[in-house]
Amino acid sequence: MQPPASPPSSPDSLLARCHAIAGLTLGELADMANVAIPANLQRHKGWPGMLIEKWLGASAGSKPQQDFPELGIELKTIPIDDHFSPLETTYVCFAPLLMTPGITWETSNVRNKLQQVLWLPIEGDRAIPLAHRRVATGFYWRPDEHEDAVLRHDWEELVEQIATGQVESITSRQGEALHIRPKAANGKVLTDALGPEGQRIKTRPRGFYLRKTFTHQILINAFGG
Repeated sequence: MQPPASPPSSPDSLLARCHAIAGLTLGELADMANVAIPANLQRHKGWPGMLIEKWLGASAGSKPQQDFPELGIELKTIPIDDHFSPLETTYVCFAPLLMTPGITWETSNVRNKLQQVLWLPIEGDRAIPLAHRRVATGFYWRPDEHEDAVLRHDWEELVEQIATGQVESITSRQGEALHIRPKAANGKVLTDALGPEGQRIKTRPRGFYLRKTFTHQILINAFGG
């Protein structure tokens, strides 16, 4: 078995690729793809996701669009424990700190990224060597009416603070499903934002993340608890 040479042609073919790698380990997938396996994820946090992207034929890379733009589908790998509970929050996208006038929830990149997601759980217990961690069964998810309303509420509250120059007062405790926290390699990375007096300030880049409680419920709904 080898990674595909082209993007999937349909949602069904993408899901078929998911099912083909379900139950295999990251080490097996890396060996078949001739990809080096890092000793750990301390400096290679995104390695499992990049390996899975290779096996599924994702084409977007780091562009601000879905991983499978032709299909309108975003891929989210999610590390889980042996109880199928998420081990970390899920990164969605960067939070724009100089807001584009007129942006709404419907036109936001957060909603664009989350309108249809292919979730792919992966064993994430640190006691399991990286190469031995298995890939679980992938599944599709679209926010239902309630989930969309919760996400919209969180997004609108957080974006209002950004737009009114209150980005520095946002904490990771805000938001029921969606929250904002710094997103950068280190504290020295700075970007422009709006200050409380309408002035330009320098601050750490921020990212939107889904809470573990929110993604855990998605997993429960998909696998029946």
